Amino acid sequence: MILRDPVHGLVSFESEEAEIVPALLETKEIQRLRRIRQLGLTCLAYPGAEHTRFAHAVGAAFVMTRLVNRLRQIHDQLPFWQRVTTERARDAIAAALLHDVGHGALSHLFEEALPDGPPHEEWTRRIVLDPKSEIHAVLAKVDSTLPSRVADLVRGRHQLTFLARAVSGTFDVDRCDYLLRDAYSTGVGYGNFDLDWLLRSFRFGVPENENVAPPLAIDGAKGLPAIESFILARLFMFQQVYFHKASRASEFMLSRILGRARQNVLDGSPVDDLPKAIASIAQTGDAQLGDYLDVDDGVLWGAIATWRSAKDPVLADLCRRLYQRSLFKTYELYGPALAPERRQLALERAREVAKRAGLDPDVYVGLDEASDVPFDDAEEPLTVIFPRGQPRKPGDVSFLLGRLRGERLERVRLVFAPELRDGIIEAVGE
Repeated sequence: MILRDPVHGLVSFESEEAEIVPALLETKEIQRLRRIRQLGLTCLAYPGAEHTRFAHAVGAAFVMTRLVNRLRQIHDQLPFWQRVTTERARDAIAAALLHDVGHGALSHLFEEALPDGPPHEEWTRRIVLDPKSEIHAVLAKVDSTLPSRVADLVRGRHQLTFLARAVSGTFDVDRCDYLLRDAYSTGVGYGNFDLDWLLRSFRFGVPENENVAPPLAIDGAKGLPAIESFILARLFMFQQVYFHKASRASEFMLSRILGRARQNVLDGSPVDDLPKAIASIAQTGDAQLGDYLDVDDGVLWGAIATWRSAKDPVLADLCRRLYQRSLFKTYELYGPALAPERRQLALERAREVAKRAGLDPDVYVGLDEASDVPFDDAEEPLTVIFPRGQPRKPGDVSFLLGRLRGERLERVRLVFAPELRDGIIEAVGE
């Protein structure tokens, strides 16, 4: 199979171990990913962010084929039982393709808006292991134990440390694809990094003992800039895209919409066109796999369109606003205002403004606390190896990574209905 991809160019799955990819792509569970946006509601801030989880899954699988090729160039130095066999390569490629198959509608937003339900990792595990799923059938046809091996790899478990971390780790194939894909689709050029050089710089590290497979390492003489560009790309994408104020405001609105629908269900009030999975998660904290897979972006947007006429006036109002992109506004807190007691004081003042305006403060006002640690090698097995030198942590040999190590990027904002803006700024402004 050969495909054209805007990020990687010509994408091919022609090797013996990659033969499983075309078969998996035909399954209904993978095809569902065509109907789930990779970045959820970020398209409301970046018009080009319309790419899907399907494109990302294909990209991640392709990056894995490239990594497998690189590992085979250097695995002769390993004992035979640690080398990348055809079977192990197939397992890794399948895991890379399937790592996100359990995502809900609008990607991460679904589980964030319904926190009582299982996370997408658990849904992925169920899809891979359920004998009734088409994905399970494809994997089991090759090897009856393949579904369980793939499920373990998706969770970062494998006897070969370097394969486990390639599927789930700091420099895994998931991040290698989504950073480039998200940067391309949003037009954020400084979200790019040198993938070619990063892959070329990989080598095997020093194992803990001769009975344990080695971790991946980076050639210190050549690869350090590749790691630095990767970490900076991730930092910039969080700053400019993932934490964008319009994205965060729309995500806040969706969480309130689904939370309101959930509360209606718990109160015994009917909600028209409510997907069965959402109703089930609201009532029991779980749902049938088939019902969960029936919910994609189109289904959820269809429900939101219907709820614009809901009997619950608050639910109807929120849905009308989001449907026509009349987004909530934000007010960012800086400096001393970021202290926990100060941010809570700002939230209370904003809530009082909402009460005086006759709006429910639990719905129309909130505190959005977005944070991420771009780099921390405290538990990262990836090391940097210089000629005739001892393995070192990346943060120990890079000034840039040493400064970033363990540092938390945080954006804290009040989120509120637009009509409250002047009152809130007056109440909390310095």
